[in-house]
Amino acid sequence: MMIRENLQAIRKELPPGVRLVAVSKFHPLERLQEAYEAGQRLFGENRPQELAAKAQLMPADTEWHFIGHLQTNKIKQVLPYVSMVESVDSLHLLQAVEDWGARAGRVADVLLEQHISREASKQGFSGEETLALLERAAGFPHVRFRGLMGMASLTGDEAVIGEEFARIAELKAEANRRFPELTAFDELSIGMSGDWRLALRYGATIIRLGTAIFGPREY
Repeated sequence: MMIRENLQAIRKELPPGVRLVAVSKFHPLERLQEAYEAGQRLFGENRPQELAAKAQLMPADTEWHFIGHLQTNKIKQVLPYVSMVESVDSLHLLQAVEDWGARAGRVADVLLEQHISREASKQGFSGEETLALLERAAGFPHVRFRGLMGMASLTGDEAVIGEEFARIAELKAEANRRFPELTAFDELSIGMSGDWRLALRYGATIIRLGTAIFGPREY
């Protein structure tokens, strides 16, 4: 019952229009099914093989987001199953998604991952790179740019996290002003189990929670 209770408590705090991604990576199928039975339909995975395996076993109305670093040679394991790739972090990957969409006759929804944290190891575009890319959005007819995604620094300092969330929120607002033709550019995916309440203050439309729902990973 813990998963059901966790989901109920979280949902009570979510403003209208904010979507909850249940980050189910490394959790066994039984826990995903428990969350599904509690009403959760949107799940996030960051390993292609694990996503493909779970997607084939969960009910057909389960929705999937890919939230991890995606290698171009793994695209075929991911894009047939997901409604969104939240973690497009390079032009090379974006072009590969476009090429897949052209071959499959589909348009893929993506978020552009931003490097907002102070950790050099994190992936993502800079703000300047993002705006330059969006200027060329028409060159990717099989990609629908839905917004931005970011991961804050791993720190307990809310001032640091707040500054990073403010920066990505300001970038999204600037992109909306500069590119009004991108009418679907409306998502801001920020906030994880340790900082999601703070993310809501900065306009998060998607939050990605794992431990807060499922508890510690079993493996």
